[in-house]
Amino acid sequence: MAKKRDLKDKVEKLKAKVRELKAQVEDVADEVLDEVAEKATEVLVKVNKKLNPVSPLAPAAFPELPVIEGVEFAAIAAGVRYAGRTDVMLARIAPGAAIAGVFTTSSTRAACVHDCQAKLKLSVPEGAGAAIVVNSGNANAFTGTRGQESVDAVTGAVAAALGVPASRVFSSSTGVIGEPMPHERIVAAIDGLKAGLDPAGMEAAARAIMTTDTFPKGACAEVAGDGGTIRIAGIAKGSGMIAPNMATMLVYLFTDAKISAANLQKILSRNTDDTFNAITVDSDTSTSDALLLAATGRSAAAEITDLRSKTARAFEAALRGVMLDLAQQVVRDGEGATKFIEVRVTGAETPADAAKVAFATANSPLVKTACAGEDANWGRVVMAVGKSGARADRDKLRISFGDMVLAENGWRVPDYSEEAASAYMKGDTLVIGIDLGLGKAAKTVWTCDLTHRYIDINADYRS
Repeated sequence: MAKKRDLKDKVEKLKAKVRELKAQVEDVADEVLDEVAEKATEVLVKVNKKLNPVSPLAPAAFPELPVIEGVEFAAIAAGVRYAGRTDVMLARIAPGAAIAGVFTTSSTRAACVHDCQAKLKLSVPEGAGAAIVVNSGNANAFTGTRGQESVDAVTGAVAAALGVPASRVFSSSTGVIGEPMPHERIVAAIDGLKAGLDPAGMEAAARAIMTTDTFPKGACAEVAGDGGTIRIAGIAKGSGMIAPNMATMLVYLFTDAKISAANLQKILSRNTDDTFNAITVDSDTSTSDALLLAATGRSAAAEITDLRSKTARAFEAALRGVMLDLAQQVVRDGEGATKFIEVRVTGAETPADAAKVAFATANSPLVKTACAGEDANWGRVVMAVGKSGARADRDKLRISFGDMVLAENGWRVPDYSEEAASAYMKGDTLVIGIDLGLGKAAKTVWTCDLTHRYIDINADYRS
């Protein structure tokens, strides 16, 4: 019996040792796997940077955005399309906030756009909070009835997790068109997003909504209100499929101003045409684009009730500045862009004619490739004016690059210098001036050049 007990003890000790060794092996294996995963991620990041270099027109750094009281942000990797890539962002907005929005006019717009438009028309339950949830990697566009089912699943899960009405959860999706949304992956990530909510998390949110973007986009401003400071901050995504028809991209703006939803919508709508509707990368209008603006009312400043007041005008100017900053960042991140181009049209007979000429020039592949090749071919601008459909008179037309007048009175100027014009084209910021000499209407739009990189990005977009 004693021998059996000794043998049994030895067996138990051996089993314990085996368990200990097994645990050690598992620990080592986990460490090795973690190390391999970390190294793989580093390699992927390096490869991605090489294949998708940051635009040479990008800002030096992401701006330091102020905390907007009443808003919290979170971002997570849900695996919507790519494993290990941050691709969903959530913004929780405090009760009492006013929300306004503008959206793409595409006739094939995504389910989330229709959903947001419908929700903004609904009455707001008293004391209700709100939320915005955005994913990249899948546009949830042209996906039939499943598209709305995906929207309902995601917004419903957010509503349940945050305790807000589903009618106050706004969603956006960006990415590939025509593929079913794996919404269950987003739903599974909601608890993680909720746990990560942070008032200072706006930059992470900006990174989560990127697709072919090479840098996250942010902008901010402050206004001296009546009794306190009003803060504004916003983020955007956009790089390709950019053309004016609102909203041309995804944009989320936040302010702590006290203002009604009706007045907020008025200000937003009337500042859209000269900002987000005044940019173009490739003349293509997206199916999924949206701009949402939330005002939390948490500023100490008095409520803005009269849009003609000094504070209202200052607030509107500051908001317009943030909108224009973000819009121009989108152009600076145009797919394959190396030149930031401003097209200034003056002297048009009507505002409509000014816009026709501006966009005909900004969207012209010949004008854009001439800029890319640093070719001072102002004849391509003449062509764009002529094809625009606007009223023009050859003998009254004046064309300039920067401060240099190149052609007027139906001919190139007597002192035209090809050398000087070519030297100007080497800069990374170009201004093309077009004066039609027929009236007082004007329009300025912003675009970028067209390089082979644009083809590379879009030929491989779904790879």
